[in-house]
Amino acid sequence: MELAIFYAFAALVIGSALLVVSLKNTARSLFLFFIVLFGMAGLFIFALADFVAITQIMVYVGGVLILMIFAFMLSNKELLADLQNTSSKFLSIPNWQSLLLSIGFLAVMSYGIIEWHDNFPQWITENIRQGNIIKSSDNNINQLGIKFMTQYLLPFEVISIFLLAALIGAAHLSRKEDPK
Repeated sequence: MELAIFYAFAALVIGSALLVVSLKNTARSLFLFFIVLFGMAGLFIFALADFVAITQIMVYVGGVLILMIFAFMLSNKELLADLQNTSSKFLSIPNWQSLLLSIGFLAVMSYGIIEWHDNFPQWITENIRQGNIIKSSDNNINQLGIKFMTQYLLPFEVISIFLLAALIGAAHLSRKEDPK
């Protein structure tokens, strides 16, 4: 049953992501992106990364995506039409080149995974032998909170600056231009 639910989440994420990049309607793409982010949170839960799943929902769904949706709803249609017309002229790659590029990325990622399994790091195998592994019953939220506020404080603040930039961008897109 768990395997079927995992594959359902994976199919939902992959299908929605493909629709996000292929649809020309921005509103539908934003709502499909919403589904992609929730599906990824479900996959994180299957990977026993409950804290990452909750952070995914709070930061991306609760912050960035909602700002994008508000910016889309508050902006006028002429601005969106201009953005869509100019974005296609900036970088235009035919479908066959995009397919080749995707296959190349898939080959590089597959090679990396194969090399990882062939040359497994020694420190991981030693920790597995000694029993120093994280179990699903372990409570590591406390350690994550301490790490966030000590060792990973700089990346945590960089993410907050990213969210501030997203807020400024959404406010800029949503403002109405003065007709002159």
